[in-house]
Amino acid sequence: MSVIRVSAVEYLNARPLVHGLDQRSDLFSVTYNLPAKCAGALHDKSVDLSLLPSIEYLRGTDYRIVPDIAVASRGPVASVALFTDRPPTALRSIAVDASSRTGVALLRVLCAQWFDIEPTFVTLRPDVSTMLKRCDAALLIGDTALYQEHEAIGLDKIDLGEEWQAMTGLPFIWAFWAGRLGAVESEHVKALKEARDAGCRALDDIAVRFMPDEEEHEQMEVAKAYLRNNVFYTLDERGQAGLKRFFDAAADIQVVSSVSSLRFY
Repeated sequence: MSVIRVSAVEYLNARPLVHGLDQRSDLFSVTYNLPAKCAGALHDKSVDLSLLPSIEYLRGTDYRIVPDIAVASRGPVASVALFTDRPPTALRSIAVDASSRTGVALLRVLCAQWFDIEPTFVTLRPDVSTMLKRCDAALLIGDTALYQEHEAIGLDKIDLGEEWQAMTGLPFIWAFWAGRLGAVESEHVKALKEARDAGCRALDDIAVRFMPDEEEHEQMEVAKAYLRNNVFYTLDERGQAGLKRFFDAAADIQVVSSVSSLRFY
């Protein structure tokens, strides 16, 4: 069985999917990066398998999805959100983080089909105060969004997972394992599912281990609640329906040029 090169997202929400994979050096060589860079590594063939931001599946060729595994939400996701002091229908400009491709694509869909606005998008580094000096709202993702103390600085948090469910009634699929045809064998798929299952049994331990500052009790409780309540790790039929709905919506507003069917290993 060959060792495959894997690029995994470095955020807390992806850690349950890679739980114990560092002990499977017979099957995987794992590196960690931001979501956009994980996508780039698969597109340029420097890895064999990536935890791929879902919109990036439509920007590759001949990719296959590892079945039944995803980073997903049913309602509020907590880690992908707009921060603003204005209602979403009043937003004229939004600052976005360049590392967020699926988050930006979802935001564009929500603006066009849910908020009914046409804001200007400005790419800036993910710092809420800097972003809000330039724009009416700031899109943050990952741990930066999760731990942002927005109420202390007078901001509302508009959760994109919650808005998607309100619009569609479907889960949102943020990322999944994807690779090129022939890159992943059945033993790899089996090990990835075992890692996911082990990670889901160890959510509190993972939250503690990957805290930015283990002495911050409040943040630790946020991390534990997040992994228990805001994200789940399966790609079932409803998840696939949500993914297809997102792909169709992204194509409708020309975020992507075409839609591909879901193809699995």
